[in-house]
Formats: sequence, structure tokens, C-alpha cells
Amino acid sequence: MQTVLITGAAGAVATDLRPMLRARYANLKLSDRVPVSDMAENERFVPAQLENPEDLAALCDGVDGIIHLGGQPLEADWGIIDACNIQGLMNLLEAARLAGVARFVFASSNHAVGMYPRARKIGAGDPVRPDSRYGLSKAFGEAACALYADKHGMRCLSIRIGNVADRPADRRRLSIWLHPEDLFQLCRIGLEHPDLHNEIVFGASDNIRTFWDNDAAFRLGYRPAHRAEDHAAFALTRQETLAPNPLADRFQGGSFSSEAFTGDEDRTIWGQAARWPW
Repeated sequence: MQTVLITGAAGAVATDLRPMLRARYANLKLSDRVPVSDMAENERFVPAQLENPEDLAALCDGVDGIIHLGGQPLEADWGIIDACNIQGLMNLLEAARLAGVARFVFASSNHAVGMYPRARKIGAGDPVRPDSRYGLSKAFGEAACALYADKHGMRCLSIRIGNVADRPADRRRLSIWLHPEDLFQLCRIGLEHPDLHNEIVFGASDNIRTFWDNDAAFRLGYRPAHRAEDHAAFALTRQETLAPNPLADRFQGGSFSSEAFTGDEDRTIWGQAARWPW
């Protein structure tokens, strides 16, 4: 693994990862819509837009592995989500295939499963239940990675990222928090694990309040070094300053789940407990 491409390289998550990545890999190719500052000697910036296949063909040339952090990072109108997170992802995967890129690490999201209740612990094999158009695009991305792994031999890892930060900032994030150093470890697994074909893992540190069974990551050797509970006092104090949202507090996706919600709350929470025949 000599040259690693990072899309969305100007974003906060990439900024946290870059010092660790450039110490591990010989060359980093950085790409975003906006320039990246403070580049090291082994970093090179290449501007590109996911919607432009010609940009991506040049971007993927000579690349061994990709960490795809680019795209629309929050909920938005469907046109934006479609162009950036669906069409853009497919453009990048196809450019990577044509360039012979061996590894693809996809920044998925907890919002691909955000409509599960917090009271239910889920694993990577449970059906997706996206909480938003954004979450839907991440579920699509996971399926696209499966296609390119199974049909074209690309080795793919989808990381359902919780919340990347130096410490968790509220009660929900005590369950979904991911320290940047633990995310770096997951990226290394995606770029280097010799037996990787295609996997979905949860991007979470050592969180005893977790919503997720992360056995898939542990089987690949993931050993998170950071504990959310070390920051519990800070997070719970911050929680007291937040306005209550009883609906959001029932779902793993938080406010993404409650925004524009018009369904039957109890049926959504408990609907999957039903068993056929009716």
C-alpha cells in the first residue's frame, strides 16, 4: 500500500486522520472541492468533483487504496444527496475499478440503521433501517461496495461511523463515539487486512453503552484503544444543556430519526417484532 487517496480531505474527519495516515503510507493523494492547507511532504492535493467522471479517472490513476470520506455529510434535498452520495459514489467506484485500485474504505454512517430503537442492540447483519435521505444513501453505498467486491474483486470495508471526536459530547454519543485513533485503526484494516473481501463494521470506540454488536470488526482484529465511559461526566453534564426531544431519544439516529417524522411512533419502534403469518 504505497499511495492512498482520501476524498473529502478538507473535512474535519480527514484532518484528524491525515497525520496518522501520512506516517503510515508513503504517499497521500488528497482531494476535495476546496483546497487543503498545511500539506506534508508526502501529500499532494488534486481537486476533483464526484459528479465529474473525468476528474475521477485522473484522481484514481496510480492509487492503491481509497478512503472515501467525500460527499454530502448531512441531510439535504434529494437532488443533492443523489448527485453527491449516489451518483458520485458510483462514479468513484467505477473510476477505481478501471484504474485497478485494490482497496476501498467507505465512510458509511450510523444513520443507515438510525430507525432502530436504542433499546435494541443490533449487528452488522441486521437489515438496514435508514433514518433519512442521507442514511439511505449510506445504505446504498454499502450495497455498492458489495457489488464491486463480489463482481470485480475490489476489497471493501464499510465503516458505519458513529461520531468522530476527541470525546463524546452527550448521552447518545456515549453509545456511538469514535476516537480518531480508533477510526485510523479501522482504516488500516480496510487497507491492509489480507483476508478482507467485503465487510460492514461499526465505527465505535470501546463504548459500554453501545447500541451495536461489533463482532465483525473484532474478527478482523479491531481493538479500540479509547473508552467513552472515561468521558461520561462531561457528556452527561453537556446533556443537561440540551433541549429535550422525546421522539429522537427513542431512536439510535437521534434527531435525524425525528426530523420530519410523520409515522406511527410505536409501530416504527416495535414493528419488526411482528412475526408472520399474520
